[in-house]
Amino acid sequence: MTEEKLITTVRKPIPTISIIDLQGEVTGQVENTLMDAFAEASNGTTRTIVLNFNKLEYMNSSGIGLLVTLLIRSQRQKQELAAYGLDEHYQEIFTLTRLNEAIRTYGDEAEVLEKYNN
Repeated sequence: MTEEKLITTVRKPIPTISIIDLQGEVTGQVENTLMDAFAEASNGTTRTIVLNFNKLEYMNSSGIGLLVTLLIRSQRQKQELAAYGLDEHYQEIFTLTRLNEAIRTYGDEAEVLEKYNN
Protein backbone atom coordinates (compact mmCIF):
# COMPACT_ATOMS: atom_id res chain seq x y z
CA MET A 1 0.00 0.00 0.00
CA THR A 2 1.38 3.39 -0.96
CA GLU A 3 1.64 6.31 1.40
CA GLU A 4 -0.75 9.21 0.77
CA LYS A 5 1.19 11.92 -1.05
CA LEU A 6 -1.49 14.61 -1.20
CA ILE A 7 -3.62 16.09 1.55
CA THR A 8 -6.52 18.27 0.47
CA THR A 9 -8.73 20.60 2.46
CA VAL A 10 -11.79 22.25 0.97
CA ARG A 11 -12.83 25.65 2.29
CA LYS A 12 -15.64 27.97 1.29
CA PRO A 13 -14.66 31.53 2.34
CA ILE A 14 -17.72 32.94 0.58
CA PRO A 15 -20.73 31.11 -0.91
CA THR A 16 -19.57 31.38 -4.54
CA ILE A 17 -15.91 30.40 -4.01
CA SER A 18 -14.41 27.09 -2.92
CA ILE A 19 -10.71 26.79 -2.21
CA ILE A 20 -8.88 23.47 -2.37
CA ASP A 21 -5.72 23.59 -0.28
CA LEU A 22 -3.15 21.17 -1.71
CA GLN A 23 -0.36 19.86 0.49
CA GLY A 24 2.19 17.43 -0.88
CA GLU A 25 2.54 16.01 -4.37
CA VAL A 26 0.24 16.22 -7.37
CA THR A 27 0.92 13.12 -9.47
CA GLY A 28 -1.13 10.45 -11.17
CA GLN A 29 -1.18 8.49 -7.91
CA VAL A 30 -3.42 11.07 -6.21
CA GLU A 31 -6.17 11.19 -8.82
CA ASN A 32 -8.91 9.92 -6.50
CA THR A 33 -7.95 12.32 -3.72
CA LEU A 34 -7.91 15.29 -6.07
CA MET A 35 -11.16 14.36 -7.83
CA ASP A 36 -12.94 13.83 -4.49
CA ALA A 37 -11.81 17.27 -3.31
CA PHE A 38 -12.98 18.80 -6.58
CA ALA A 39 -16.40 17.13 -6.24
CA GLU A 40 -16.74 18.49 -2.70
CA ALA A 41 -15.63 21.97 -3.80
CA SER A 42 -17.97 22.17 -6.78
CA ASN A 43 -21.17 21.50 -4.81
CA GLY A 44 -23.81 24.07 -4.02
CA THR A 45 -23.45 27.71 -5.02
CA THR A 46 -19.80 27.49 -6.11
CA ARG A 47 -19.00 29.51 -9.24
CA THR A 48 -15.21 29.55 -8.83
CA ILE A 49 -12.91 26.78 -7.64
CA VAL A 50 -9.48 27.94 -6.53
CA LEU A 51 -6.45 25.68 -6.16
CA ASN A 52 -4.07 26.76 -3.40
CA PHE A 53 -0.55 25.59 -4.29
CA ASN A 54 1.23 27.24 -1.32
CA LYS A 55 2.19 23.85 0.15
CA LEU A 56 2.86 22.06 -3.13
CA GLU A 57 6.03 20.00 -2.88
CA TYR A 58 6.06 18.40 -6.33
CA MET A 59 3.97 18.11 -9.48
CA ASN A 60 4.80 16.01 -12.53
CA SER A 61 3.30 15.73 -16.01
CA SER A 62 0.61 13.35 -14.76
CA GLY A 63 -0.32 15.99 -12.19
CA ILE A 64 -0.58 18.58 -14.96
CA GLY A 65 -2.88 16.14 -16.75
CA LEU A 66 -5.09 15.98 -13.66
CA LEU A 67 -5.32 19.77 -13.65
CA VAL A 68 -6.51 19.62 -17.26
CA THR A 69 -9.16 17.10 -16.16
CA LEU A 70 -10.27 19.51 -13.40
CA LEU A 71 -10.40 22.32 -15.95
CA ILE A 72 -12.64 20.29 -18.26
CA ARG A 73 -14.93 19.32 -15.38
CA SER A 74 -15.19 22.90 -14.16
CA GLN A 75 -16.01 24.15 -17.66
CA ARG A 76 -18.74 21.52 -18.04
CA GLN A 77 -20.25 22.74 -14.77
CA LYS A 78 -19.92 26.38 -15.90
CA GLN A 79 -17.46 27.09 -13.10
CA GLU A 80 -14.18 28.96 -13.33
CA LEU A 81 -10.92 27.41 -12.18
CA ALA A 82 -8.23 29.65 -10.67
CA ALA A 83 -5.02 29.13 -8.71
CA TYR A 84 -2.61 30.88 -6.41
CA GLY A 85 0.60 30.10 -4.57
CA LEU A 86 2.55 28.71 -7.52
CA ASP A 87 6.28 29.15 -7.13
CA GLU A 88 8.36 30.50 -10.00
CA HIS A 89 9.10 27.03 -11.41
CA TYR A 90 5.44 26.02 -11.63
CA GLN A 91 4.42 29.45 -12.94
CA GLU A 92 6.86 28.84 -15.79
CA ILE A 93 5.34 25.39 -16.42
CA PHE A 94 1.85 26.93 -16.49
CA THR A 95 3.13 29.42 -19.06
CA LEU A 96 4.92 26.81 -21.21
CA THR A 97 1.88 24.52 -21.23
CA ARG A 98 -0.44 27.51 -21.68
CA LEU A 99 -2.44 26.42 -18.64
CA ASN A 100 -2.19 30.02 -17.44
CA GLU A 101 -4.51 30.97 -20.31
CA ALA A 102 -7.27 28.69 -18.98
CA ILE A 103 -6.55 28.71 -15.23
CA ARG A 104 -6.02 32.26 -14.02
CA THR A 105 -3.22 32.52 -11.50
CA TYR A 106 -2.94 34.96 -8.62
CA GLY A 107 -0.32 35.80 -6.02
CA ASP A 108 -2.33 35.01 -2.91
CA GLU A 109 -5.78 34.26 -1.50
CA ALA A 110 -6.60 37.91 -0.79
CA GLU A 111 -6.07 38.77 -4.46
CA VAL A 112 -8.37 35.91 -5.53
CA LEU A 113 -11.11 36.89 -3.10
CA GLU A 114 -10.91 40.52 -4.20
CA LYS A 115 -11.26 39.48 -7.85
CA TYR A 116 -14.18 37.06 -7.44
CA ASN A 117 -16.12 38.54 -4.50
CA ASN A 118 -18.58 40.59 -6.53
